[in-house]
Amino acid sequence: MAAPNAGALAVVESTSGGGGASSEEMAAKAVQKRYEGLVMVRTKAIKGKGAWYWAHLEPILVNNSDTGLPKSVKLRCSLCDAVFSASNPSRTASEHLKRGTCPNFSSSPNPISSLPSSSPPATTATASPSSSHPPHNHRKRGSSSTRSRASSAAAAAGNITSFSPHHSNNAPQPLAIVDPSRFMVDLAYPPSVVSIATNSAAPSPSAVSIAAAYSHQHHHPHHQQNQQQQLVLSGGKEDLGALAMLEDSVKRLKSPKASPPGPTLAKAHVDSALDFLADWVFECYGSVSFSSLDHPKFKAFLNQVGLPPLSKRELATTRLDAKYHEAKAESDAKIHDAMFFQISSDGWKPKEYSSHAAAGEENLVHLSVNLPNGTTVFRRAVFTSGYVPSKYAEEILWDTITEICGGSVQQCVGIVSDKFKAKALRNLENQHPWMVNLCCQYQGFASLINDFGKDLPLFKIVADNCVKLASFVNSKPQIRRSFQKYQLQEYGHAGLLRVPFRNFQTSDFGPIYTMVEDILTSARALHLVLLDESYKIVSTEEPIAREIEEMMRKPQFWNELEAVHSLVKLIKLTCQEIESEKPRIAQCLPQWEELRVKIKEWCSKFHVAEGHADKVLDKRFKKNYHPAWSAAFILDPLYLIRDASGKYLPPFKYLTPEQEKDVDRLITRLVSREEAHIALMELMKWRTEGLDPVYAQAVQLKQRDPITGKMKIANPQSSRLVWETYLTEFKLLGKVAVRLIFLHATSCGFKCNWSLMRWISAHSHSRAGMERAQKLIFISAHSKMEKREFSSDEDKDNAEVFGLANGEDDVLNEVFVDTSSV
Repeated sequence: MAAPNAGALAVVESTSGGGGASSEEMAAKAVQKRYEGLVMVRTKAIKGKGAWYWAHLEPILVNNSDTGLPKSVKLRCSLCDAVFSASNPSRTASEHLKRGTCPNFSSSPNPISSLPSSSPPATTATASPSSSHPPHNHRKRGSSSTRSRASSAAAAAGNITSFSPHHSNNAPQPLAIVDPSRFMVDLAYPPSVVSIATNSAAPSPSAVSIAAAYSHQHHHPHHQQNQQQQLVLSGGKEDLGALAMLEDSVKRLKSPKASPPGPTLAKAHVDSALDFLADWVFECYGSVSFSSLDHPKFKAFLNQVGLPPLSKRELATTRLDAKYHEAKAESDAKIHDAMFFQISSDGWKPKEYSSHAAAGEENLVHLSVNLPNGTTVFRRAVFTSGYVPSKYAEEILWDTITEICGGSVQQCVGIVSDKFKAKALRNLENQHPWMVNLCCQYQGFASLINDFGKDLPLFKIVADNCVKLASFVNSKPQIRRSFQKYQLQEYGHAGLLRVPFRNFQTSDFGPIYTMVEDILTSARALHLVLLDESYKIVSTEEPIAREIEEMMRKPQFWNELEAVHSLVKLIKLTCQEIESEKPRIAQCLPQWEELRVKIKEWCSKFHVAEGHADKVLDKRFKKNYHPAWSAAFILDPLYLIRDASGKYLPPFKYLTPEQEKDVDRLITRLVSREEAHIALMELMKWRTEGLDPVYAQAVQLKQRDPITGKMKIANPQSSRLVWETYLTEFKLLGKVAVRLIFLHATSCGFKCNWSLMRWISAHSHSRAGMERAQKLIFISAHSKMEKREFSSDEDKDNAEVFGLANGEDDVLNEVFVDTSSV
């Protein structure tokens, strides 16, 4: 409630004239009772058992001028004589005193128990138009607020006393340790001298007398003209901040200000909202921590929307356990409904050559279950650090299978893993011949980058030239300053070229590629450096400068640089497609063939010998190849080819003779020895008859993806469903086909936040901490796999928040400048 204006302070509340004498007497008794109650509350407060503001607000009883009966209760401010309604004393105190409306109020008052008791309850006022005079209350919000803040700052400590110029003779003198005039600070509150008094526990004048003295000054401004307002502090102006903090602490201790209550929600709505909040914290853990719930702003937000605070202990125990058991039950139910499944194991090997795993932190291996209907269910997480032996990985994989299947281990069709193809996967496949264990397709393509870096001569030449150029620019002060000057001029930022460490592994092309990108993006600045006077001076003194200048002026250097960058970018884009689309096993051969065609085009464009590139590609293909690739390619109706007669037949003509033999060998291995010849007969029938054209066209129907704009298969499950529903005459071949077609070719899946991985590393020796981490990872992975969101929050931030509008397309646009002008 705002304070009344000066002309309205004498206005009192009036009651209606209707009603009998009995109703007036009852109303008068109620007013009297209200008045006595307020007096009792104020009396207790003065004794130290009540609110602080009763030291300044005094209840008064207003009588009716005609009947003499009590008419209403008012509150009078003892500092400025303003009168207010007594309906809400706390609100009146907050708006009149705390917000600086009262010109005489100091926000750090003396203890209420030190004030004299209020006047007896006989004090009344008569509401008569002829006798009531409105008290003067000169309200100026801006100036009074400033004066109130400064006055309260001056009176924050018990040994600071504010007094009137009329009582200056009795004022204590400043403590004479140093010359106080050196530390005087001008203030903007009403004229009064405030000084540091001797260390006294009790204030010398009472709050009422101070207010009266100030009120006298305020109404007689001629007593205070040309007076300098000063505060003596030993630390000078720098002490004002600390003094304000002290004042705030005293105010909070004396009258803690509660946050305004939020809207009232029904219990069902509150429980539902807290459940959603807990789910969000669990699913985003790593980006959102339990400690975030204790943040004052977050608590204020919950209060604002009408929610109670969420206990961190409750979230980390009861709610976490309940959510984990719920997600675990859903996962187990999905696995139980499937006839067979594939184990996916990812995390044994870092996907990026610049991975965080090099730092020696805890690494997360996640084990998932791929189901025939296309869904993936998270199973468990395994934490590793450093070198992991193949035998350990083999035990982990087999334990996961037996844990799911029990005695029916043939439910597991196979495993796809990002590592251990040569040992662990092969051993399990040899011991259990019904299994098809694959190496991750993503890793096979990603490894090509290092293969080219190690075996292709062009990559070695570019690496040597870039190291020479970047080391020279970074190490020569004159050249470095010139380079950074042109970086700022051309790009708006400056930095060093990133050069690999001296002891970096030559098999890892990642640091080299980073350096190549830096040189390409800084090509214009590097050309301008050659024209700078500082480079000309250095080139006259050092032969290496002339050698680098000659190299940079040759178009061949930039063509080779672009060739390496282009090929690596091509492979990286293919890896990104594999990671996002998660291809099935039947797509492996077409993907490798597609990459082979693109590399041939690259060789033709940049005049690179095809023989070297084909040799590197074939070597990696043979390392990753599995006979199941060929068998799935033949059995998947998606790749049937229409011949001249209109039949849709398997694409045997795209297989090599050795790959055709692989198809026969794999099919006979996946059936019993007695049924092998029958399976081969069915394979010959499939080869000659194929699939009905209508069903083949239905399986191969494509539609445009609304997100990527690419044409994709409309119903990916139709390939398997055709074998289970229409091609029922192929008894044995059909069983083999449905178990092969659904197999995933990549183990890429759930990505864990690196912030969570750092937390795991810090608590790796705590049993309770690791159990909690397992539950959090399970809940987060289960949620993301249900939504088919496999990217981490960091990846989303990099793509959406920090991503550039034009991306890398503009990088090479600025590279090629007219070398004749350089």
